[in-house]
Amino acid sequence: MADTIKVTLVKSPIGAVPKHRRTVEALGLTKMHKTVELPNNAATKGMIAQVSYLLKVEEA
Repeated sequence: MADTIKVTLVKSPIGAVPKHRRTVEALGLTKMHKTVELPNNAATKGMIAQVSYLLKVEEA
């Protein structure tokens, strides 16, 4: 299991629930197709699960 995860924003959060928009911003994703590397822990996985319909996730 990798210790980091690559997360990419592939769908715009404009029409999403406001809480989901804040979650995407908290993950560090501010623009479409931006990729960030995040730690592979329970907190990050929970955030990703909440907004999974907006993201693409890969193991780094």
